[in-house]
Amino acid sequence: MAGPTAAERGERQDRQDSDSGPPRPPRFKRLPALKRLPAPRTLVILLVCVVMLGAGGSWVLYGSQWLRVERVSASGTRVLTAEQVREAADVPVGAPLISVDTDVIEARLRRKLPRIDSVDVVRSWPHEIGLKVTERTPVLIVEKGGKFTEVDAGGVRYATVSQAPKGVPALELAVGESSGSLGLRRFGTGRLVRAAVRVAGSLPAVVARDTQVVKVRSYDSISLELSGNRTVAWGSGEKGRAKARTLAALMKAAPEARHFDVSVPTAPASSGS
Repeated sequence: MAGPTAAERGERQDRQDSDSGPPRPPRFKRLPALKRLPAPRTLVILLVCVVMLGAGGSWVLYGSQWLRVERVSASGTRVLTAEQVREAADVPVGAPLISVDTDVIEARLRRKLPRIDSVDVVRSWPHEIGLKVTERTPVLIVEKGGKFTEVDAGGVRYATVSQAPKGVPALELAVGESSGSLGLRRFGTGRLVRAAVRVAGSLPAVVARDTQVVKVRSYDSISLELSGNRTVAWGSGEKGRAKARTLAALMKAAPEARHFDVSVPTAPASSGS
């Protein structure tokens, strides 16, 4: 069968062109309307207002009498008095509160009063500086010449007093140059003191309140002297928790014993009655 003639193809193309209708105009995306910038006069007024607000704020903070230091308070003291803390702090009363350098005051307090472990200097608007003090707590004392030097949990010797604080054991350094490699020459006094402090901090409460002396002969030879003429061979400052548990159990099992050895916590011993 013969295909369509050229005339028939032309008619078909004409019909398709007529059905498609007139050509559509191209679409254009609408651009957003441009925002108007403020007038130069408005910008100048805004700038003047900002400058005036900044100058006014600076004057209120630094130049006015409204936000100046009028009071200095101290809290958290135990042995020290609030007056001692305020005097050592030397806060500039009358100065603008914003200008007080709290870091300088903290450093000054720690330097002048070594008993202070930490201090927080805070601004209490509108007129007060607060000094929140935490004092060191003695865990051992060192007696010399009728005076007692307090030692805290970090091994810091921070204060000398004329009367020993109650319930704080004495530290006795029985270390000589003949103590060998584990003695004073190898470890130094500071490390031996810290070892004794670690032992004192490991003691169970029932033992700590009866401990009168912590004696250090060498780094691995530390002993305790308790009330009732009792002694404890502790060994080194290592494995303190295990030794504390072992000692508490040993003293409970042998209440009449006078000598305890927990230097090797897995093989404790007791003797005497």
